[in-house]
Amino acid sequence: MLEIKNIDAFYGKTQALYDVSIRVNQAEIVALIGSNGAGKTTTLNAISGLLRPASGSIEFLGEKITGRKTFSIVEKGICHIPEGRRPFADMSVRENLEMGAYLPRVWKNREKALEQIFAVFPVLEKKQNLLARALSGGEQQMLVMGRGMMSNPKLCMIDEPSSGLAPILIAEIFRIVQTLRDQGMTILLIEQNVRHSLEIADRGYVIENGRVVLEGKGKDLLGDDMVKKAYLGL
Repeated sequence: MLEIKNIDAFYGKTQALYDVSIRVNQAEIVALIGSNGAGKTTTLNAISGLLRPASGSIEFLGEKITGRKTFSIVEKGICHIPEGRRPFADMSVRENLEMGAYLPRVWKNREKALEQIFAVFPVLEKKQNLLARALSGGEQQMLVMGRGMMSNPKLCMIDEPSSGLAPILIAEIFRIVQTLRDQGMTILLIEQNVRHSLEIADRGYVIENGRVVLEGKGKDLLGDDMVKKAYLGL
């Protein structure tokens, strides 16, 4: 579904990605793990058009999307749920979700899309008329995930969904990510909680200092000595 081939990326004169190649197949969870500043979010920004790679290519469903405008990439079926939640605080939960359905092909079916979101996140249906600022941190994370899903994406990129959440909510977020995959959604996941992400991932990539240094099945990476020492404290 998604193939990143040998991309380099810069912020000004500072190189952030070096020859990065990643593949995401349909209906799988792929985890991208690494320390802060390793290049994980930069990779997502390059895919979603927020940062133009200096070299290399990005293909989605066999079509080159490198350098396209972000709105065009969203129209192709990629949604990017960024780190830090950031709902529209002074809009209602329902209005936030509807903002995710602005594409013409989605807007006409937004009521059906809302029903599907409420089935995955029942708490959002109960609180749909509240302002987003009134939600807890976990509920706000569910809201921004639901907002992204309202665009009816083929590929959903999720950046640090468990950040700042209590352990019980972290478990619920990962359960939801698995449910989305089981329903046929393809997911590229960035997550500091390495153990949880690799436990649910079909495959994973380890990125360090802007370079992919290791890849493999999620469970295989969990057993890798380098991963255990660097990210699991073992």
